[in-house]
Amino acid sequence: MRKFGDALAAIFEKNIVEKTQAYSKFFSCWDDLLEKNGVPSASAHSRIKSLEKGLVWIEVDHPGWKQILQTKERKLLHDFRYRFPEMEITGLCVMLCRQGFVPEGPSEQKQGENEAETKAPRENAQEIESAAYEGIKNPALKKALMKLGKKIVERGEG
Repeated sequence: MRKFGDALAAIFEKNIVEKTQAYSKFFSCWDDLLEKNGVPSASAHSRIKSLEKGLVWIEVDHPGWKQILQTKERKLLHDFRYRFPEMEITGLCVMLCRQGFVPEGPSEQKQGENEAETKAPRENAQEIESAAYEGIKNPALKKALMKLGKKIVERGEG
């Protein structure tokens, strides 16, 4: 029969602790990755929901943010793979969340950013355009997405 101390040692095995720390770093890197990829304002509208079978599930609060993150998908995937090679990440899935989504733990700085976005939606649209559309090669698609983005901001939905 095993002793209680042996059972605790098995539970807190070094490998388990390392995995837990890696997952903690994984879930807390989102804001940094968005800033690195030119869309820091997306952190107030999105979060990493889970990592399942090599897929990173990202939850967003509006279809416009889903489109913006999808334009950055290749770069975000590269950054995830570079930072967390042991997790064997194979893809990103960006999904629209259910109603009532609130990013976890909004800081005062983020709340201030949200107020600035509400007060100056046209300026925010221009920031998003310059950062999010740079990777789109097809000029017709780029123009259509930019037009859609402007309409969303003008309607107050973004």
